[in-house]
Amino acid sequence: MTSPDQPLVAPGFAVPHPPVTDRFRLEPLGPQHNAADHAAWTSSIAHIRATPGFAGRSWPPPGGMSLEANLDDLRRHAEDFDRRVGFTYTVLSVPGDDVIGCVYIYGSRQDPGVTDVRSWVRADRASLDAELYRVVSDWLARAWPFERVAYAPR
Repeated sequence: MTSPDQPLVAPGFAVPHPPVTDRFRLEPLGPQHNAADHAAWTSSIAHIRATPGFAGRSWPPPGGMSLEANLDDLRRHAEDFDRRVGFTYTVLSVPGDDVIGCVYIYGSRQDPGVTDVRSWVRADRASLDAELYRVVSDWLARAWPFERVAYAPR
């Protein structure tokens, strides 16, 4: 059973290295990504809200949020990562380091024992959505100890 304050993985579990492909790579999301992360999602609010797993959710907020509020959000995600209660990754372009999306791995609030996973890509990178889903799904099945994962298919 997980709660927002319970670690998703055992204390001794080594968090696996995130995937890298020839088109994108994942790295833990943190405050250093603030400006690029903010620009990425605010440019694609309608697209993200239409992405499987985001319908009916309060994020992203239709009116956006300030850069300062986004920084607070990124700090919270980094703290969650450090406490092992959630794992959020930025999706960066390859080649380059443009923020093109995000992956969230958290315990379900509705269904104990289920790990909820959501991901999005910028509207101008929509063609990567299905590939990101496949890569992350494989990584979760191969490298993480989660028994039940809820990740909206593409």
